This record gives sequence, C-alpha cells and structure tokens, in this order.
Amino acid sequence: MSFTAEVKDELSRVETRRKCCPRAELSALVRVEGTLHFTGNERFRLEIATETAPVARKAIKLLHGLFDLNTELTVRRSVLHRSNNYLITVPAQPGLAPALLDLGIVDERLTPVYSIPPWLVKRDCCAVSYLRGTFLGGGFVADPHGDFHFELTAETQEMAEDLVALMERFEMPARVTQRRGTFSVYLKGAEAIVTFLARVGAHQALLRTEDVRIIKSMRNDVNRLVNAETANLEKSAKAAIDQIEAIRRLSDLRGLENLPPALQELAELRLENPDVSLRELGELAEPPLSKSAVYHRIRRLEELAGDC
Repeated sequence: MSFTAEVKDELSRVETRRKCCPRAELSALVRVEGTLHFTGNERFRLEIATETAPVARKAIKLLHGLFDLNTELTVRRSVLHRSNNYLITVPAQPGLAPALLDLGIVDERLTPVYSIPPWLVKRDCCAVSYLRGTFLGGGFVADPHGDFHFELTAETQEMAEDLVALMERFEMPARVTQRRGTFSVYLKGAEAIVTFLARVGAHQALLRTEDVRIIKSMRNDVNRLVNAETANLEKSAKAAIDQIEAIRRLSDLRGLENLPPALQELAELRLENPDVSLRELGELAEPPLSKSAVYHRIRRLEELAGDC
C-alpha cells in the first residue's frame, strides 16, 4: 500500500463532532471525484469514482447519513494497475437536487458551481473538513523516505485558488500549477506537509513523517560533520607534506645542524613524525610546546627554505 493510500485510509476513519463538518467533507469529495449528469427536467445523476475502498465507504456513509440518498456501488478490477476501481452511482431521485444545493455543488438555478462557497467553509472546523475531503478525493503525498511532496487536485483555477486561500488560513504556504488541463495545489517541504497532516487528523502519518524527518536531519548533520572532518584531515595532510618538503630542501641546501637548536629540534621531530598534528608535534618536544609555538617555528622553517 502506498503512503498516500495509508493516509487516505486513516483520514476516512476520522469522525467530526460538529454536524456541519461532514457536509463540507462530502462537498469536497464530490467536487473532486464526482461527475454530475443532467438527465433533464431538473433531474441529476451523480457518479463518484475512487480507487480507494475506505474512501468509497466514507462517501457512501456520508451520502446516506446526511441526505438519506440511495446509492449503487460497482467494483471493477483494473487489469493494468491490478487494483479495484469503485464507482458510486447516486441515481436520479427527489432528494438529490436539494442535496447538491446544500453541498454547494450547484446554485439555486441548479447551475454547477466551480469555486468553494464561502458559507460552506466559514468555520475553521468546516474548512479543515473540506481540506480532508479534498485529499480523500484527489490528494497525493510522497513517502517521507523520499522527497517531501504534496498535491491536491482541482479541476478549475477558481477552486485551486480557493484551496490555496484555505491552506494559507492555517499557515500552509501552497502554490498552484497547471498540468494537462487540471490544476494542482502543492506544498513543498516537510514543515507544511506535517502541518496539513496534523490539521486534517492524519496523526499516524504525521508521526511516521516526523520520525523520518528526524532521521534525515540527523543523517545530514552526521554527513556535514564527516565532510568537515575529512576536509580538515585533507588540509592537515597537505600542510604536513608541504612542511616536510620545506624541511628536506632546507636540509639539502643548508643542513639542519646549522639551524638554531629550537628550529633544528622541531624540524627533526616533523621528519620523524610526518602524520601527527601540530598539537601532537608540540607534545613530543622537550619541553612540550603549545600549538601556537609549533606553528610559528614551522612558519620560520618554511621561510628559511624559501630563502634558499
């Protein structure tokens, strides 16, 4: 099961306390996954298609519970994707047109509405329910082990912009992109995705995302430390090679025995211990030297070698 399917399964089991919220959730689900057929004489037939069984069950439950509508369920097997497709048909019946009006799918003239009715999402709880229904209908969230990515599908630009406004209402910076005739509202980055999951009630998915996010952060910190340590080791190794080359040149051209005793001692210590750091080199001196003292004597040896 994909991570998106897991999130939808969890969200389909979320129960809201207020009676107004299920209407907003069903409205979003119908808007995204529904197809409205006009059969004449102010009669409609509604079809809702989904590939997720929990979403199909939730849609049927809401249709029955809110409006007592008769529904028909058809399950079809997709040979290509090796999965089931669920088609919920709400046949023409006296209560369907009033239900569509109450859901904000059509207006008083029974004309389709392509934006989100403000009265439907006036309360924050209803706005959250609408976002939950939108995700159930056409949402996608990438597995957190990969790149963090999140999308909601919207058929019209008006709805996409309304979804952006809803998400910004809860401090989720969303953007709109158009792809093959449809619009997608997307979030980038773990912070915004975690906020969405928390708002709509996907707490198990939230915990899983946070766990992966922490592991990724720790791994990145470790990689940065390792890279920094590696760079420091490479820098120290190159510096030691340059120091040894300078001392050998100085020995060939001038002779180490002709150097001041302090410089002669340090030069011999460096030749005998090519792999140690300046601090460790200072500890080998008699008496021990500070890292600063070793550095200044090395600099003096390099300057003398450069003058030869």
